[in-house]
Amino acid sequence: QVQLVESGGGLVQTGGSLRLSCAASGRTLSNIAMGWFRQAPGKERDFVAAISRSGTNTYYADSAKDRITISRDNAKNTVYLQMNSLKPEDTAVYYCAASETPHIHVIFTTRSTYAFWGQGTQVTVSS
Repeated sequence: QVQLVESGGGLVQTGGSLRLSCAASGRTLSNIAMGWFRQAPGKERDFVAAISRSGTNTYYADSAKDRITISRDNAKNTVYLQMNSLKPEDTAVYYCAASETPHIHVIFTTRSTYAFWGQGTQVTVSS
């Protein structure tokens, strides 16, 4: 089992920044590919960003490119999501997700490939 706890959400004005953190326990983070998803009220949970076990490969949704950066610190068992130039449409609950994989460079972008999820952290961007 992998336990995930997100933090760092909050209320921010348009154009502001937030850094979300996802602390993992129960497994060594270096054995896990990680991703971030978000879910706005009344909408599906959508992919935001993903990072490989090694950290060398990342992938972003079109809505996140050039504004959002995913990173990981395996020594701290933590994954981060740095979000800049935030817009009201970024308002959502943000979830981190984990997938155990033997492949150090693979990334996953679909919900079904992630077996473990955090409880989510609310991000609200005011206009």
